[in-house]
Amino acid sequence: MFKETSKELLDFLSKSPTAFHAVENYRQILNADGFEELLESEHWNIVPGGKYYVTRNNTSILAFKVGTKLDNYSFNIVTSHTDSPTFKVKENAEIEVKNKYTQLNTEGYGGMLCATWLDRPLSIAGRVLVSEGNSIVTKLLNIDRDLLMIPNVAIHMNRAANDGFKYNLQVDMLPLLSAGDDRQKDFKQIIADELGVKKEDILGHDLYLYNRMAPSIWGANEEFISAGHLDDLQCGFASLKALLAGYNDESIDIMACFDNEEVGSGTKQGADSTLLRDTLTRINSALGKTEEDYHRALASSFMLSADNAHAVHPNHPEHTDATNCTYMNEGVVVKSHAGQKYTSDGVSMAVVKALASGADVPLQYFANRSDKAGGSTLGNIAMAQASMNAVDIGLPQFAMHSSYETAGIKDTYYAITLMKALFDSHIQETSTHSLEIKR
Repeated sequence: MFKETSKELLDFLSKSPTAFHAVENYRQILNADGFEELLESEHWNIVPGGKYYVTRNNTSILAFKVGTKLDNYSFNIVTSHTDSPTFKVKENAEIEVKNKYTQLNTEGYGGMLCATWLDRPLSIAGRVLVSEGNSIVTKLLNIDRDLLMIPNVAIHMNRAANDGFKYNLQVDMLPLLSAGDDRQKDFKQIIADELGVKKEDILGHDLYLYNRMAPSIWGANEEFISAGHLDDLQCGFASLKALLAGYNDESIDIMACFDNEEVGSGTKQGADSTLLRDTLTRINSALGKTEEDYHRALASSFMLSADNAHAVHPNHPEHTDATNCTYMNEGVVVKSHAGQKYTSDGVSMAVVKALASGADVPLQYFANRSDKAGGSTLGNIAMAQASMNAVDIGLPQFAMHSSYETAGIKDTYYAITLMKALFDSHIQETSTHSLEIKR
């Protein structure tokens, strides 16, 4: 079951070079399972027992199942993000070098490990906005061939390469597109030819580099998986599988995958936008519920904020806490932080322990070293829009923010099982000091 689940994950990752493609793949899987698409610009008809999804900007998606016994309903929510650190192609893309080379002008998106982008085949994917009559139509682009590379400088020319070299994004990280007398000078024409449209009909684009290395299963016992975008499509994929399999009659189960976590979530489609609140309030209203019903539901709601975690590194175990550290293939990671960089607290950790125990899912616990600053994630950001009990979880991995990351073959299955346990449950606040979990 572990290997089969991992193969399915890696296939999903290979089809999702950007957040646009990930969301489209979510859409196709949800459509096949009978989910109905809702548009934010249209009236929502939602009925008990129904299955629905809504997208924003083609990069964020919320899918949900509605129970049929909703007198005291609550929301069960799993959040993740669709974006990963990469390089975005600028509007005026071509740079000529000595009349011999053509590079693409890019800028960094998120905090990437620059070295992992050098000396390997790359390509371009994203969306292109095309004029069709009176409409502006979004077309997905994936140039499915080895198109670009960022060549390293030889050690003979850069003796500091192995001595803590600092990469300049405008100098060192520009990808090479072509060279010689036949070099390609018109990047937009490449896009037009790929899409089968006229160059003059292209009105805009959001295009990104991606690593062409195929995902892999490896190790002496095939215990590892490696691919791009494990942070955080591994958790997003798990939430989708759990939503498809899980259900509770007294709850509304929600998979929420937000964009732009890697740059702070402060966009119209990020976790700090109104997307979550808008969706929850519209569900409540479409079901004929009152504003008071909505606030009652939030009081009993629960969120798993799912974003990958750091495994102990074999070369550098000193980077992790002595006792709150995690290892691949040993279960889902529960993250906590005294300063609330993570949203976990005693109550939410107790709930996730109860869910995991009932589903036979192993848990691990992560905290940053007290002398190191850690990153933040989705939970607390989303809480500003819709407050509820929440816990931060993730799956242990190496090389977070590399263009090619590594995780354990078992942990995706563990995450699916834990998330399904939440979706199979109804949590109810029964007193100031008590929560009831009904499965």
